[in-house]
Amino acid sequence: MRHAALALVAASAPLFAADAIALFDGKTLDGWEGAEGLWRVEDGAITGESTAAAPLKGNTFLIWRKGTVADFEIEFQYRILSDSANSGLQYRSKDLGNFVVAGYQADIEAGQTYTGINYGEKTGRDILAARGQRAWLGDGKTKTKTEQFADGKALQASVKGKGEWNHYKVVAKGNTMTHTINGTLMSETIDESEKDAVKEGILAFQLHQGPPMKIQFKDVNLTPLK
Repeated sequence: MRHAALALVAASAPLFAADAIALFDGKTLDGWEGAEGLWRVEDGAITGESTAAAPLKGNTFLIWRKGTVADFEIEFQYRILSDSANSGLQYRSKDLGNFVVAGYQADIEAGQTYTGINYGEKTGRDILAARGQRAWLGDGKTKTKTEQFADGKALQASVKGKGEWNHYKVVAKGNTMTHTINGTLMSETIDESEKDAVKEGILAFQLHQGPPMKIQFKDVNLTPLK
């Protein structure tokens, strides 16, 4: 289910928003591709689920195959339906094959610490911006400057619990990326690395290795910025 890439590349300043593109039709996984048996549509939502009978030995991803993104806004709803869960949205990421990707991740978890952070999946850079943090990045794991704009633990109050829908918004403009959940800014990343910053790449949702988990996504809308 592969499609020719349609790059949603940013034009010169000033930036402006084009019309939003619905990436999920609410009925099928048209335009998406992931490992067989892990992803389906249930109750009008993209549903990712791993089981105790077949535990995941590595992180796996449902990849959007209809294009790449550069400067954009994306909004979606998610809810966790298991006691344990680790997921997220990959963006400006690289397809490594076999449904594995590397790049920026808008993190989601069932725990109390990481939802909303920016994580460098398979990049060796680990946490790029913690919750409540504005981080300026250099090469590798270097942070040239950080600011704490909110208490990371207190921000958990903005995240709804198991079974409830949360609204997630990711904005990437140039080298600046923001993650907002239910209207509350969770993290901001300014990637100034000449070596490691990525300006364009794919989108994907994650199922993390480890305990059984179930997560759903819906109302996935992408707005290219030009």
